[in-house]
Amino acid sequence: MSHDLVRFERRPAAGGGCIGIATLNAPKALNALSLEMIELLDEKLEEWAQDPDVHAVWLDGEGDKAFCAGGDVVALVRELKREQEAGRGVGSYASHYFSAEYRLDYRLHTYPKPLLVWADGIVMGGGLGLTAGGRHRLVTETTRIAMPEITIGLYPDIGASWFLNKMPPGVGLYLGLTGASINARDALDLGMADRFVPRERRDELLARLCDCHFAPGHVDDAEALVCDVLGEFEAPEKAPEAQVWPHLDHITSLTLKGRVEDAVAAILGDDRDDDWLSANRARLEKGCPLTAHLAWRMLERHRHSSLADAFRDELVVSIQCNVLGDFAEGVRALLIDKDKSPQWRHRDVASVGSADLAAMFGAPWGNGPGPLDDL
Repeated sequence: MSHDLVRFERRPAAGGGCIGIATLNAPKALNALSLEMIELLDEKLEEWAQDPDVHAVWLDGEGDKAFCAGGDVVALVRELKREQEAGRGVGSYASHYFSAEYRLDYRLHTYPKPLLVWADGIVMGGGLGLTAGGRHRLVTETTRIAMPEITIGLYPDIGASWFLNKMPPGVGLYLGLTGASINARDALDLGMADRFVPRERRDELLARLCDCHFAPGHVDDAEALVCDVLGEFEAPEKAPEAQVWPHLDHITSLTLKGRVEDAVAAILGDDRDDDWLSANRARLEKGCPLTAHLAWRMLERHRHSSLADAFRDELVVSIQCNVLGDFAEGVRALLIDKDKSPQWRHRDVASVGSADLAAMFGAPWGNGPGPLDDL
């Protein structure tokens, strides 16, 4: 493994021990998560969780453009083609990748120590998966969060089947259907972030955390210290103007329908004059019809489920998107050939048949144990 893909540092704390700092280090790729990066990060986080000298963990990304722009979807498509050409093991790389990614995300959600995520710049897809699991999710004036899977034929995964349901009625579905980009204020309003801290104060914040006198083994005390420090640095009044909240009732009226076809029709037929709403509408209009169905179905299936159950279900659907769905075509059109003219398998949401949808929920391992059964 190339350990340079994720940099790890143990920065000494004033009272002994340290703060563990993990930095995604692929800035030219906007810190998109390769399988190797996922495995490196998961291994180190497990190690730090057991190390009494590590009092808290800080996760960020190298560069000033992105915390993490998602998963390495080009590699997923490339490996799928190799498997298809070899005529064996089709979907095995996808199974390995998504299993590792969701296991890492689940570790973050259940981490036993203070976990701070510096979600600065672009935060998309898999980057939101990392952010969502943080105990302290910090956003800045440059934060732009999105789940744009509608544009590549995937669907909102990385636990989104669970956490999008925690938003006001219909909002999570709207974000999933349209791939809408939201800012720091929206993230705070919707429960996707905890505190706004100006970007320029990052280094000062880290230094202040390292000035703390942590007591080894006292996690509650460590949490209290971290919260006190963050309280000194947060500045919600400096967050940008909200995009979602002013349209909350309108979004709810568009999405609280009995069928996904009706919600999509309502969004596409909306003629409200607003740049943000118009961009979202255009994205859905060109998006993958099967993705729209999957976003709807997954939110329905996990309205009351556990996070672990959501991840297990997402693993099945993500593998099938890779093998059976539009994912390869969507990635080709947007990121490989860049013609931005994907040839989706279905003309529109009304053309997606029940058999096509049912196939996306068939576990590749049949009735046997799945890779995430131990979560």
